[in-house]
Amino acid sequence: MFSFIIRKFLYSILILLGVVSLIFFMFNVLPGDPARMILGQRADSASIMAIHQDLGLDKPKWQQYLKYINDLSPISFHETENSLHYFYLDKHIYSHYVSILILGSHTKVILKKPYLRRSYQSKKNVSDIITETLPNTLLLAVSAILFAAFAGILLGILSALFKDSWYDRISMVISSLGMSLPSFFAAILFGWIFAFVLARYTHLNLTGNLIVMDDFGEGLHYEWKNLILPVFTLGIRPLAVFIQLTRNSMLEVLTQDYIRTARAKGLSEPAVIFKHALKNALNPVITAISGWFASMMAGVVFVEYIFAWKGLGYVIVDALTNYDLPLVMGCVLVISVIFIVINFLVDIVYSLLDPRVRIY
Repeated sequence: MFSFIIRKFLYSILILLGVVSLIFFMFNVLPGDPARMILGQRADSASIMAIHQDLGLDKPKWQQYLKYINDLSPISFHETENSLHYFYLDKHIYSHYVSILILGSHTKVILKKPYLRRSYQSKKNVSDIITETLPNTLLLAVSAILFAAFAGILLGILSALFKDSWYDRISMVISSLGMSLPSFFAAILFGWIFAFVLARYTHLNLTGNLIVMDDFGEGLHYEWKNLILPVFTLGIRPLAVFIQLTRNSMLEVLTQDYIRTARAKGLSEPAVIFKHALKNALNPVITAISGWFASMMAGVVFVEYIFAWKGLGYVIVDALTNYDLPLVMGCVLVISVIFIVINFLVDIVYSLLDPRVRIY
């Protein structure tokens, strides 16, 4: 078990390094000059050169890449005083760090938190912006996956128990429709139906965040109903998948010999379903839940922007509009790390449920 965890951990580290490299080179070959975006009409050659030096854009790409890796790495290098070494310590950036050792007379190795650069537009640290908005995205994604998982598993069990009935047929039709709806289209469709056409009955808002200011601008309060439409929109596709996956898995498990043996022993049908069949049928569903939760971090971009939910997705769209590359890169990197961590944890959980996977 320990060797399996180590293998998965090293594999996750390699994937993370590949993602970081892809993010850096992908966003650093985009057309446009960040200096001109920052300066606007005030752009002149001297100011542009100064910003290039401040952002490190005057260096070759390979040096910019190494500096980016150095900024992201918890264990990084910086130059000591009066050193000409490329890696340096910015006291405004690395305000808290622990010195580990000194290499030679010019380079110091330190332990720090990852640095995601500063926003071109707001000049705030990208990590601070992400810290402010990530909880909203996580709340939305977790709520959506819980809604999809519980409803999908329950409806899938019912479809399996009532195979070929009218309920099963209707459930499969709805499931197929749910899987065919893209997130952005579902957001527009459900927003129009429930927040416009049926607004007098649902009392739902088309746009709005979890924490809103009252009509007099004097205080903040939680508006939980603003979570309903984004959660339903984001969860409708995984819900459809979980229904079909649970149904098919349950039908396969219910034909196994140990299920017939359990029934022959006189166990009640609920005991057979929940104590014997469901446990073995949930393995592929758990894997699907992890994958869909990670995918939600990508689909949340459209949902958040359409419903004006102030999370990472909303920030990414706004940053792309303003060509704020450090902010876009930081948000994409955080979403990628979440994806990798979730898959790593699910691999561990799956190995506990089914020890056979540890041999791969």
